[in-house]
Amino acid sequence: MPRFAADKLVGYAAALLQAAGLAPARARTVAEILVEGDLFGHTTHGLQLLPGYLKEIDSGAMAVSGDPETLADTGPAVTWDGRRLPGPWLVVQALDLASQRAVQYGTATVVIRRSHHIACLAAYLKRATDRGLAIILASSDPAGASVTPHGGIGRLMTPNPLAAGWPTTGAPVLLDVSMSTTTNGLTNRCHAEGKPLPHPWLIDGRGEPTADASAYFADPPGAILPLGGLDLGHKGYALGLMIEMMTSALGGYGRADGATGWGASVFLQVFDPDAFGGRDAFLRETGWLADKAHSIPPRPGAPPVRLPGEGGLKRRSEQLRSGVDLYAGVGEALEPWAARFGVEPPEGMVAAG
Repeated sequence: MPRFAADKLVGYAAALLQAAGLAPARARTVAEILVEGDLFGHTTHGLQLLPGYLKEIDSGAMAVSGDPETLADTGPAVTWDGRRLPGPWLVVQALDLASQRAVQYGTATVVIRRSHHIACLAAYLKRATDRGLAIILASSDPAGASVTPHGGIGRLMTPNPLAAGWPTTGAPVLLDVSMSTTTNGLTNRCHAEGKPLPHPWLIDGRGEPTADASAYFADPPGAILPLGGLDLGHKGYALGLMIEMMTSALGGYGRADGATGWGASVFLQVFDPDAFGGRDAFLRETGWLADKAHSIPPRPGAPPVRLPGEGGLKRRSEQLRSGVDLYAGVGEALEPWAARFGVEPPEGMVAAG
């Protein structure tokens, strides 16, 4: 596959989403977040999601118009009903609001219930850190269950990612970690391609650890292990429950309500360092830790110590210069939609003939 200029991919995705029914500005926002996922290397949560999004719009499962309903607003704490609007657009609106409120109140939190899927959490973080703000972002899907509780066999919750970002005196620290050993996206991809997972991150229907992705789809079905696996999974299990509290419980809608459909409950919190110990002191501390981490000698034969997000930022910078290396099959999956809507793909995305 050739590489593609990021702006061309954003334009292509936005054109497809607009043709499907999204307003231009909303289509552009969703497209930017999806491509940002690919720029950071999160290929299961980049443009690979777009065919599914277009299918959800086509079926009416993703709303294309209207605004979120404000259920509560105390100033620094806001709760929205997302009304199944596009998740990336909702989160960007929430981030803009929380950033404005954080400057006013010191910190601000927006919780969203009944959002549609929100794509790659890491894709949002620079929008806060570029403003000199710190951010915590988490999500769960109350309609899905793929991760087993520690010591169990059945499925209880979703991978429940937690992302955070904060500025330093150099590059920001950016993290995006699921509370499970792997994601639904990678499990589905490995199953579809007939490949094993890199490690035994699943249990089969009898509770035995396995790297065979097909075990997840067998009868009886398997499950994804919590972060920490069989040995330390009690930690990932506890953290996953915490994400459920932050997202669905605070939002007042979740698994207990029998939620259905591909979607998300979202927690987003933004901090303004000026309102706490002061920006200079904040950057002195985060910068010191960053420098100290880089100065730690690596283990024999290991690469230099790096900060969370450092690899992704390097990959993003390189792909902005040299083009995005799309995962195989993305262009072909979008081809039927492009033909239906009369949208021309970037040159070389789909093989001739």
